[in-house]
Amino acid sequence: MNVLVVGANGQIGRHLVRKLQESDKHNTIAMVRKEEQKTRLEEQGVKTALVDLEESIETIANAAKEADAVVFSAGSGGQTGADKTMLIDLDGAIKSMKAAEQAGVKRFVIVSGIGVHRWHANNHLEWMDSSPYAAAKYYADAWLERSGLDYTIIRPGQLTNEPETGKVTVAGDLEHKHIPREDVASAIIASLENDRTIGKAFDMIGGETPIKEVLKTL
Repeated sequence: MNVLVVGANGQIGRHLVRKLQESDKHNTIAMVRKEEQKTRLEEQGVKTALVDLEESIETIANAAKEADAVVFSAGSGGQTGADKTMLIDLDGAIKSMKAAEQAGVKRFVIVSGIGVHRWHANNHLEWMDSSPYAAAKYYADAWLERSGLDYTIIRPGQLTNEPETGKVTVAGDLEHKHIPREDVASAIIASLENDRTIGKAFDMIGGETPIKEVLKTL
């Protein structure tokens, strides 16, 4: 499977690109926005696309033209303001969905945030209060669910740089606990390889069940 990774230079994206490259089942197209990122990845043998999410849908679609799936793991980061969050986490996500449709790519996996589907509910998580990030993720996920794409929405808990465990817990609603970024990357690949995840959205935290096994229960 040819996989376009949007946000390939991000903290999850780097793990994902490495794992895809190590796999004998997939080929990677790493979408990055800086020339030095492109050079570094190409020196590692990774195919790249030099595209900024603030560019046009057509430009993003051109990067996706050889892809069988798109993974959106981009994020504005914790140091940016609300305007950048909306440009990347919401508008950038929707542009990537539209680009996938334009390029004829049906499979789309997005990395969201734990509990964001409860943003408008009375039982929403405390971290969501007045959060542009939660709003961006909520509406991006809602758009994807209505898009007609073969989607999977992964909503990980608080991300850490701890070593991967290969084991997680998934459910429709979970408490805000931790998960290593590396395990999220593994879950993305496992989702691409398991059609049971198509049309599914789920919270995910560290747990006791191997990733591939837990996804079989969806």
